[in-house]
Amino acid sequence: MTTFNLGDPFGSAPTRAPFTQSVSRGVPWHNLPVTREYTIGQLLDQSIARCGENDALVYPDRDFRMTWYEFGEEVDLLARGLMTLGVKRGEKIALWATNVPHWVVLMMAAAKIGAILLPLNTNYKSHELDFALKQSDAENLFIIEGYRDCNYVDVVYGLLPELKVQPRGRLRSARYPHMKRVLFLGGRKNRGMYSLNEIKDLAEETPFEAYLARQVEVDVNDVVNMQYTSGTTGFPKGVQLTHRNIANDGFWIGACQNFSARDKVCIPVPLFHCFGCVLGVMSCVNHGVTMVFTEKFDPVQVMEAVEKEKCTAVYGVPTMYIAILDHPQFSKYDFSSLRTGIMSGSACPVHRMQQVFDRMYMKEVTNPYGLTESGPVMTMTRYFEPSIERKCATIGQALPGIEVAIIDPETKELAPIGKDGEICCRGFNNMKGYYNMPEQTAACIDANGWLHSGDIGRMDAEGYYYITGRLKDIIIRGGENISPKEVEDFLGTMPGVQDVAVVGCPSKKYGEQPAAFIIRSPGAALSAADVTAFCKDKISWFKIPKYIHFVDAFPMTASQKIQKFKLREMARDLWPNA
Repeated sequence: MTTFNLGDPFGSAPTRAPFTQSVSRGVPWHNLPVTREYTIGQLLDQSIARCGENDALVYPDRDFRMTWYEFGEEVDLLARGLMTLGVKRGEKIALWATNVPHWVVLMMAAAKIGAILLPLNTNYKSHELDFALKQSDAENLFIIEGYRDCNYVDVVYGLLPELKVQPRGRLRSARYPHMKRVLFLGGRKNRGMYSLNEIKDLAEETPFEAYLARQVEVDVNDVVNMQYTSGTTGFPKGVQLTHRNIANDGFWIGACQNFSARDKVCIPVPLFHCFGCVLGVMSCVNHGVTMVFTEKFDPVQVMEAVEKEKCTAVYGVPTMYIAILDHPQFSKYDFSSLRTGIMSGSACPVHRMQQVFDRMYMKEVTNPYGLTESGPVMTMTRYFEPSIERKCATIGQALPGIEVAIIDPETKELAPIGKDGEICCRGFNNMKGYYNMPEQTAACIDANGWLHSGDIGRMDAEGYYYITGRLKDIIIRGGENISPKEVEDFLGTMPGVQDVAVVGCPSKKYGEQPAAFIIRSPGAALSAADVTAFCKDKISWFKIPKYIHFVDAFPMTASQKIQKFKLREMARDLWPNA
């Protein structure tokens, strides 16, 4: 029997099956190095040198495309323009935008000058934007005009009225003392903001030598991306990811799909999420893959993009694939160019995966697993998996260079093969920590470097991992993580609400939907419609409880903790067709 000490240094986990304990380390193939010590800017330059004439970015719906050479030139212009404006190494650039063409340009420009990109959920409303800007100490904010029913320009003017009266680039705000600049990711001119074209015009004021010198200063261990993720303890936390984290994770994500410069991947998932900017952009930049974008998910646009560009891969959560497969126009489109891609976010029924195999020709589709804190991917199925069962039932094996262990939450020892425990990992992928939250960081990554996922799973003797449940209370709706406590805290501010508990209600379409159980204040006459109206325009639409039920009391433990498992049972009974 192999022995294993959870305090052993990295590299102690066994690498080859059959395994006798629930811990493994992924093995590279084709003599590839486990990690590459390159900054994201250096990786981009390598792809430009290798694939310069190939398309880098394509938006089929607007006939927009850039070669890698053109992409690199745009990145350099924007980066130098930002330097002219005074953006320093280590400054944070918040980005509130859909998948517009210059989103990825800004991502690369920020990386090249040592800035930190802070992608913001496009569904945010004023309350959530306010929190993120304050907690992050962001110095810069890029926005677009808006999304859906939310006008971003109006929201920003509401939070920063100083923009209308103060000189551009010299913002002074009591509400956001760190904020220096608000910028517009487009050609439109807005009072107090620099437009995209104006920023690029300023590039010539920064000598290329100064730009190169700045790039030399950037270190692989610098934070380059900060993602806000929902947890179980309230408001979102800023996950700090380094060049080393996402560059290497992106490489292996691409390798698991057998990516090369001949591939074209359709990316309809949001760039503000790790799914888009790491699994998507970073895997493509590592391997010189053409990125084919849609600004938002629309099944027809995705099908048109795949056919027009002859995409070899497509990304999505199961609900996206279902929307494509079940679309009345599906048969009109040619999917024969497809071979691989990613289906992630929630479990996919076997019959649906079989349809993806047979009708979309994606026999090499992959399934990654992880969380934002793990860079984000720690395990993944490979393109060469031998069976559909492996692709559906498992979350694959550990990525090369990453240790993954199943740890008994009670004993803190390794769980036996086939037994449930908490999924933990350590390696090049783990985040640097939560921004300005040392206690929460220590609770997530222990003294031995193990990142605790909060998910329950098991490992088999071949090193494949399976998810069986969750320690934490997170609700996953169609790939979106929702913190029950965040919604509870918000609803607790509503007049007439005495107490509230939010749980996930099983949903055939979305996996889960948020359900709120509310105790009214004495004399209050709240209705479900009142609750929904209170949430509108204040929190993201997907966080608004789909189902609302009023109760006189919650089921409680002897220690007066709410028994949420009983509320989840009630939700299943109340809304069986969710």
